[in-house]
Amino acid sequence: MTSIYKYHFDRHTIYWTLIYLVIFVLLGVGLYFLYEGGYLSAWFTSFIVALIALAALSIPRRIVVTDERVEIRCLLDITEIRRDEIASVRRVEPRRMKWFLPVFSVCGFFGYYGHFLDLKRFERVRLYASEWKNFVEITDIYEERLYVSCTEADRLVAELTPPGGNRPPEDEDEEEPESEEDQRRETQSE
Repeated sequence: MTSIYKYHFDRHTIYWTLIYLVIFVLLGVGLYFLYEGGYLSAWFTSFIVALIALAALSIPRRIVVTDERVEIRCLLDITEIRRDEIASVRRVEPRRMKWFLPVFSVCGFFGYYGHFLDLKRFERVRLYASEWKNFVEITDIYEERLYVSCTEADRLVAELTPPGGNRPPEDEDEEEPESEEDQRRETQSE
């Protein structure tokens, strides 16, 4: 059985994409008139066109879940994870994602995708999102983490949760803090 989860661009992503495009066009036109066809304007135009082409080819389009694997399909690239190699799947709040620093990635131009550095754990993660919400973390047995976003995040988590359940979360911020009264009772009973 195959399930398909489509990406949806939110207003924030569309606004940032338009802002990037306007800035690129204004810089290109400005360089063209300032240098009147010199090497700098030709270099800049070629560089921007190459960047836009590379970014456009990596835009995530859909998540396809089959019995054997999970595929994140971009315009040109497919990222695959075998279902038997998934160790845990969970929802992640957007406030947790504030610790992600883009390394080799795109932020806002048709989404958020590429390689990011998680400053909280200081490790590289991959992210494929078209909106900055509804995040799902997929951790494989090799401890590599992949983040995706889709409007049906709860259904994706339910479908991908491995048999026997998830591993316990290793983040300190994921555990609920005990109240002071619970801590006092615990020390009194010892």
